[in-house]
Amino acid sequence: MAAKKKYSGPLEKGREICCYTIEEPLGSGGMGEVWVARHRMLNRPAAVKMIRPEALGPDQSSRQRAVRRFVREARATSALRSHHTIHLYDFGVTEEGAFYYIMELLEGLSLGELVQRFGPLPAGRAVYLLRQVCHSLGEAHDAGMVHRDIKPGNIFTCHHGPEYDFVKVLDFGLVKTRDEVATGEAEFTADDIVAGTPAFMAPEIATGAPVDGRADTYALGCVAYWLLTGQPVFEEHTPLGVILHHVQTEPEPPSRRTETEVPAAVEQVILSCLAKDPDARPQSASELDALLAACPASATWDGQGAKEWWTLHMPIAASD
Repeated sequence: MAAKKKYSGPLEKGREICCYTIEEPLGSGGMGEVWVARHRMLNRPAAVKMIRPEALGPDQSSRQRAVRRFVREARATSALRSHHTIHLYDFGVTEEGAFYYIMELLEGLSLGELVQRFGPLPAGRAVYLLRQVCHSLGEAHDAGMVHRDIKPGNIFTCHHGPEYDFVKVLDFGLVKTRDEVATGEAEFTADDIVAGTPAFMAPEIATGAPVDGRADTYALGCVAYWLLTGQPVFEEHTPLGVILHHVQTEPEPPSRRTETEVPAAVEQVILSCLAKDPDARPQSASELDALLAACPASATWDGQGAKEWWTLHMPIAASD
């Protein structure tokens, strides 16, 4: 772990965290803030995410639990080598108790932002993006890890070197490992359901049943549904209402909820991911990847099409 650094109050330009100098803000939220930073010696840009101490919990015990969760995220993410998983450079806890981690700086937008700004995606592009998520999750699952918070906001598409529509999976904050399952640390808790996202939550997570990588498959099916329709699988007035639908209600086929064409083969794969019974879903990320690759729509979007789209719609990123 990185050496502890003095931290008091919000980050600001010129402050140093670990070996990085803070440059400009990227965004902020209820738990903290994200800034662009640069390594002093390597001149490498990075993103620094700082979690404010007060956001970790109301008391010392809850804050310690939160720090353990963030440490678990950092260690789990750093152990993964897929090019489609966010690369973590460093992490640590400041003297004031703020948790930070430093990761690669991405140029692009989340899948949530993509659909909100440009509308539902053509099936071929959705398949192109989803297959890359399978690459990240496949490695994690083979290592005994379950992400448990796959959603559009945690999947980033970017201009990455010479490639466009290059996917990065973010925020392994709710990851569970094989060792935690063996020791009983993976038991479902109220904190988990609060930290998860009801619109993309597998039934077994909601009910506290045993969880494995097929929970991520369900969530990815929900993401696919969102990409093609611009709508969540289930809509309700309360988070609990949404969760109950995931447990009890069969999903309406996405083709009935959008004017965008949803090919039958793609729809069949999505609905298989959304099966209530994990045994009825694709049993691994590699199996899901193969099913998506077999869809005729997979041949309708490629790197060249992605580059043309980025040049037209995201010209600043495409020209970097």
